[in-house]
Amino acid sequence: MGRMYTPGKGISKSAIPYRRTPPSWVKATPEDVCEQICKLARKGTSPSQIGIILRDSQGVPLVSAITGTKIVRILRANGLAPQVPEDLHFLIRKAVSINKHLERNRKDNDAKYRKSLVEARIRRLVKYYKTSGQLPSSWE
Repeated sequence: MGRMYTPGKGISKSAIPYRRTPPSWVKATPEDVCEQICKLARKGTSPSQIGIILRDSQGVPLVSAITGTKIVRILRANGLAPQVPEDLHFLIRKAVSINKHLERNRKDNDAKYRKSLVEARIRRLVKYYKTSGQLPSSWE
């Protein structure tokens, strides 16, 4: 099946390793990793950035292989999870930046079209997050 908003039809993507156990060369313990995650979250780092920092500086290939849970679930258990899911947050930021662009460039029809696509994606995500209980039903 093709992509929704681009002409591509490819299915190539990266895959998570099948083995659920951490590699033998990893020396980090689950407690250390959870502590690092909480410390980075208190600084205001987003969950995806936490994963990148742990991978690049701490040598943690996959948090869920070491701890048994994902980064956002660890943050939620410690009360540090973001209120709005990360993908929705960045889509809202993109829509705001397109709106600012359209205030200066009213005749940019391509930006108007892309804005409608981004807003449709936001509505679809909000609908999903409300039904799954990650957002309150009164969220606007």
